[in-house]
Amino acid sequence: QVQLEESGGGLVQPGDSLRLSCAASRGTFSLFDLGWFRQAPGKEREFVGAVSWSGDLTSVADSVKGRFTISRDNAKNTVYLQMNSLKPEDTAVYYCGASAITTSARWEWEDTYKYWGQGTQVTVSS
Repeated sequence: QVQLEESGGGLVQPGDSLRLSCAASRGTFSLFDLGWFRQAPGKEREFVGAVSWSGDLTSVADSVKGRFTISRDNAKNTVYLQMNSLKPEDTAVYYCGASAITTSARWEWEDTYKYWGQGTQVTVSS
């Protein structure tokens, strides 16, 4: 079983940057694909991006493409979400999820992920 804990959220202004971290404990971190999702008030949870177990393959949603990047450090059991040029519509609770190694075509589905963190709040407001 993998336990995930997100950190790095906060209140920022439009155009600012934030880096979220998701640290894993227990389990073998390098055996999991990792994904980031977000949920804004009154909306469904949506896919933000994901990274393969090796870190060689990443994918991000069109809504954040060019602004957000995902990376992981298997030696530190941590996955990162670098968010640049933040917009008010990026305001949400951000969650990381862990999935057994799978095809990237499945990354955008919540059901792909077996383990989830508790989330970290990101608020973008002037």
